[in-house]
Amino acid sequence: MMPGHRLTLSKRAASMPASPIRRLAPLAEAARKAGRTVYALNIGQPDIATPQVILDRLRAYHDGCVPYGPSQGLPEFIEALRTYYSGLGLALDAGQIFVTTGGSEAIQFALGAICDPGDQVIVFEPFYTNYNGFAAMTGVVPVPVPARAEDGYHLPGRKEIEAKVGPRTRAILICSPGNPTGTVYTDAEIETLAAICRERGLYLIADEVYREFVYDGRKHRSVLTLPGLEQQVVVVDSVSKRYSLCGARVGNIVSRNRALMDALLRFGQARLCPPTLGQFACTALTEVPAGYIPGVIAEYQRRRDVVHEALAGVPGMVARKPEGAFYSCARLPVDDANAFAEFMLRDFQLDGETVAVAPLDGFYATPGLGKDEVRIAYVIEEPKLRRAMRVIIAALAAYPGRVPAAARG
Repeated sequence: MMPGHRLTLSKRAASMPASPIRRLAPLAEAARKAGRTVYALNIGQPDIATPQVILDRLRAYHDGCVPYGPSQGLPEFIEALRTYYSGLGLALDAGQIFVTTGGSEAIQFALGAICDPGDQVIVFEPFYTNYNGFAAMTGVVPVPVPARAEDGYHLPGRKEIEAKVGPRTRAILICSPGNPTGTVYTDAEIETLAAICRERGLYLIADEVYREFVYDGRKHRSVLTLPGLEQQVVVVDSVSKRYSLCGARVGNIVSRNRALMDALLRFGQARLCPPTLGQFACTALTEVPAGYIPGVIAEYQRRRDVVHEALAGVPGMVARKPEGAFYSCARLPVDDANAFAEFMLRDFQLDGETVAVAPLDGFYATPGLGKDEVRIAYVIEEPKLRRAMRVIIAALAAYPGRVPAAARG
């Protein structure tokens, strides 16, 4: 290198946020090496067994090599997805489904196809933290609309949402059932968003990867059912959580907008193809026993109740019972949730056990919000979850930065 020359990285690289979900991983690993049991409630990794029929299909792969597949996805997997959506009352053509490398690529592709660098997308915070990362990678500006813990993180009024719409707004991005909040938007909330998108000419991007996981008799409303919005609705989806297949990295996009699907195909051609083996295994999803998903839902609802009952007994805690997904957000009586999460991993144990949680500030775009909140993923079996909650409550009592309930108002 010539004297005086300096290597630099892009502004995109500088703006790329670290994951608050994985940031504390080194502390968790150090705790394990020190001999402590660490209950990982920081990451949405289900421990429920993958359907055996899908694993059997994967084991049945006997070709001499693993080739590239079509850029839009294996035809037999797309047909399996069509059957799955048909079971939800959603009739789709094969050309309206595009397979991606996980739900992550689905969101990134959707943003890249809809937005130019500098365009804006409205999000409701707290939101899935990687939306920040995908926005940074595509040059999109997330415009946050805060939702309140006291309201169960449901949507604010229409005027508050529309106040955020500007000349460069291209879409509204939602997740329901929600990560990290567990909130399931009502029909009225979905209709309000649909009305805004119709009148303002916006896309409605819906992350529906948790659609099955709704509790207490609630129903999930897919945006694909919205009349008059066929060209503006984009659904991002994944098999990861539904079938405990996070490592398969298989997701998909659904849209009835032909121009958008053509653009996605060109994006897909540039990355060649989604995972061949993952798709091959998932061609068996139509053979998953009918009782599998209801059993999973019942298990997560029991786990949800364990977490909520434990949190409800803590003075100064603000935690609404989640309506779906497998996450609970809690506003803790602490000065700093990051410091508390580090305290549990570095300085605290109860009978040789401690817990990893995800501080919630990284799930916000507005600076300063989420400082005293955490996300708890109830993805471990009930006996372990009960012990984990016992650890959290004991850690709160021992934490030196605890804020008295009276001081919280």
